[in-house]
Amino acid sequence: MNRHPMMALHHLSLLLCASSSIASAFVGPSSINSARLTTSSSWKEHNSINKIGRSINCPQLHMVEDEDENNPLARGINSVGWLPSVFDASPSRSVFDSSMSSDDDDEETTETLPLFPLGGVVYTPNSEHILNIFEPRYRQMYNDILMNGSKRFVVSMSHPNEEGRFAQVGVLFSLEELKEVSEMTADQVKYICNHRVTGRVKLHKVLNPEAWESRDTYLKVKGTIIDDTGLLDEEKNDNDSDEAMDESIPQSMVAELKKAAAFDAMEKSPEEEALLQSFSDLVELQHDLTEDVRFTRASVKSFGVAAGTEIDPNLWTSIRLWQSYAEQRLVARQNEMQKEFQEKLVEFLKEEMGDGDEELELPSAIGFQDLSPELQNELAELQKRMTSELKPLLLEQTLSMQKILEANDHDDRVELMRYFVDAERKRLQAKKTLKSMFGGGALADEDSETIVEKKEAAKRDEPKQQIFFDEGEDAFQ
Repeated sequence: MNRHPMMALHHLSLLLCASSSIASAFVGPSSINSARLTTSSSWKEHNSINKIGRSINCPQLHMVEDEDENNPLARGINSVGWLPSVFDASPSRSVFDSSMSSDDDDEETTETLPLFPLGGVVYTPNSEHILNIFEPRYRQMYNDILMNGSKRFVVSMSHPNEEGRFAQVGVLFSLEELKEVSEMTADQVKYICNHRVTGRVKLHKVLNPEAWESRDTYLKVKGTIIDDTGLLDEEKNDNDSDEAMDESIPQSMVAELKKAAAFDAMEKSPEEEALLQSFSDLVELQHDLTEDVRFTRASVKSFGVAAGTEIDPNLWTSIRLWQSYAEQRLVARQNEMQKEFQEKLVEFLKEEMGDGDEELELPSAIGFQDLSPELQNELAELQKRMTSELKPLLLEQTLSMQKILEANDHDDRVELMRYFVDAERKRLQAKKTLKSMFGGGALADEDSETIVEKKEAAKRDEPKQQIFFDEGEDAFQ
């Protein structure tokens, strides 16, 4: 079947860029079109993301001005806490650990837990994720947690620069479903596992650091579990609540109704109200500027700021939503940078294969050596520009999420979220000011939907805008 050249172009350019590990660090737009992310992950995939950061020597983050004393990421990579490297012969007690009270490090409150480092990825409580397990050491880990009945382990982000060093706050993955797929995959993948993040974990120490280099088994850590979502308590009380429930009413429905009622009745603190106002102002700016990646105005009403998970939506759902928004912005910027090269690639293929035939069927892949010398040079330059511009943005997004994850309490998370929302709002406000100075001020006086229609009518051949969706049907455009 014939395809228009532009239809296959995106896939071609990604295949070409894959040789430099740039494209492998970003998820395609169709993979992150929902705030409720179910991430198909593997160690190999996340390790490719981690490789991006290893060449970064603490770059200048672009979020705010250098003079901002309140910037939570002012120290770059060192703005978040890290365990000592596993290659340290005698790792000392970390600064993070030393600042904790003696109760936090008490034997009665700490546990020995398996550690599964996952590249430059930050997960948040009360989310669901899928992992594909193929490495022998992690096959062993799953066998062990099934045999001992714990069915849980720690996931922590890897340091972007230093091999064998991990974030000091991770999350607790609880195994919900496991499928044995070794026969279907010729033993390339052993398990496909579904997990739920049921809490955070403060890591104190890696107990067997030598295993990282030998790879003969998985790492184990001493850590303190923080159940600030209430999910672990819910698991303990499930049996009691089951007996008291009317069997004719689904428990999930009752739980959702209770959360919705709590959301309607919730009284917000001044700090939570300020966060909501900042988010509302940001959404209006996005529509004034007709940003390619933007929230709908309806999303303001469903933006959660409550603590825990008893109320839905809550702050954790909004944090995940913000994380998805940052990922979409990265994808949109990557696509924008690739656009000019894509157009030249199409022209090259049309000249080489079809003498200008608009309905030419393009190949699904093309090798770098098959390009003209001019296109090879342009591709190399594109890769350099993408590396220099996108890596700091990726690192900034990751550190922002990690900073929120390691916050001490709900109030600190609200403050951090407000800072990051305000930083984005200031960026767009500056953009709007510049636009109005050069004759773009009329945008604010015209309905945003009409503007989008005019823009699409004038540029039918351009890629469609990136659309960002929430769980509600009318929450996002």
